[in-house]
Amino acid sequence: MTHRRVIVTRPAREASRWVEDLRAAGLDAVALPLIEIAPPEDPAPVDAAWQRLKDYQALMFVSAAAATHFFRNARAGAAAHARFWATGPGTTRALRDAGVPAAAIDAPAADAAQFDSETLWPLVRAQVRPGMRVLIVRGGDASGQPAGREWLAQEIAAAGGACDAVAAYRRLVPALGDEARQLLSDAADGSAIWLFSSSEAISNLRVLAPAIDWRAACALVTHERIAQSARAAGFGQVRVSRPSLSSLIASIESFA
Repeated sequence: MTHRRVIVTRPAREASRWVEDLRAAGLDAVALPLIEIAPPEDPAPVDAAWQRLKDYQALMFVSAAAATHFFRNARAGAAAHARFWATGPGTTRALRDAGVPAAAIDAPAADAAQFDSETLWPLVRAQVRPGMRVLIVRGGDASGQPAGREWLAQEIAAAGGACDAVAAYRRLVPALGDEARQLLSDAADGSAIWLFSSSEAISNLRVLAPAIDWRAACALVTHERIAQSARAAGFGQVRVSRPSLSSLIASIESFA
């Protein structure tokens, strides 16, 4: 088993869960959230989306944060007719916590190779008919504008459907305290394994520490797109793992 510390970079709420799971497996894991999740400054777009939910046959949630923040405005029964699309187990868990019945959720299996739109699409493609409307609930940039990949919206449009998007939360570059900055600096020398499940976390790391040379550092990522971002940031050793806990643990333990 590796004795390297594992730096978990997910937003604080998700990072704490991952740290608990990794520590339970005997690993030295610590959270260093590199994305801050904040509510939208203007709640009107989310309120408006709730008022017109009857117009949508499916609601697609890109993350657990999207589900959690969207359902803070929940109106009982407003979306009882709809299907709920989730990208992975964390999003599914957040929907279930919000009261969505398991039978109404479509999501990749817990042992899927990836948790993303490309894996979800074959599971929901048959639901899309000409004229069908889908609401994509996602995060926004600092100004609150919806931000993210458009791949799924393009596939839905090609199948005859239509999409709207609403930002249920904002993703920000976090403000790091002295302890977090020291952890960041200390972990650049290859003594730790950086665990990334988002290219945005890597982008924020570059903003927060533009002068650090990452050539000695090790990154474990959950998607090839994230691996490309880690290599572009200068990480000297980059490995890709399936996003399941068992695969992540096995990958972490494989580091020399």
